[in-house]
Amino acid sequence: MSGLEPMPADWDRVLVLMAHPDDPEYGASAAVAEWAAQGKQVAYVLATRGEAGIAGLPPAEAGPLREAEQRAACAAVGVEDLTFLDHPDGRLEETLALRRDLARAIRRYRPDGLITLNHRETWAPGRWNSQDHQVFGRSVLNAVADAANEWIFPELGDAGLPPHAGVRWAALVSPQPTHFVPVGRESMEKALASLMAHERYLEALSPRPVREQARDLLRLATEGDDDGARVAFELFRY
Repeated sequence: MSGLEPMPADWDRVLVLMAHPDDPEYGASAAVAEWAAQGKQVAYVLATRGEAGIAGLPPAEAGPLREAEQRAACAAVGVEDLTFLDHPDGRLEETLALRRDLARAIRRYRPDGLITLNHRETWAPGRWNSQDHQVFGRSVLNAVADAANEWIFPELGDAGLPPHAGVRWAALVSPQPTHFVPVGRESMEKALASLMAHERYLEALSPRPVREQARDLLRLATEGDDDGARVAFELFRY
């Protein structure tokens, strides 16, 4: 993470927009815990309930389970506001309907900044990025302009949600980081707890102990030791 710039700190409200339960925990949760402890307002909006994410478990069972795990993960880092848009897991499409839902969320929360997903085809050489992540990341970046423009989705204004042109940046969990957030030991422990809240999902991914998996995943998302870790983002300014 050498050469990265510090993330902007002159803001009060951030909206975390992700495709699935557990997406916030793989890259952003330590930073979220740090911000929440500073008194900044953080809300989550997820496109799906992750109902197609556990092999062998039908969506009707997996969806409520993964929603409950995400609520526990939010509580671990101090986030109380969680919304699901109920788009289909694994079948996200880059549609006007998705952009409208995202613009609605941005107008409702009126954030200074956004946290979202890598929208590119890969995470690293030889590591493919899921179609849901690609679609969702691009849709979020486009929805910033939609939320600010009174004429793109005028029905949102008619519903009492006026345009919001106050989004100054979007920070992506990305393989091409430009900025970083320093996080302390307490935030790292909260982030670990948030990952471990996805217990059933992690058990389906690997036979390794959940805590061991979570620690390894958290180390991938940060650099440094537990007393001096940093979370990296790729910053787009508006």
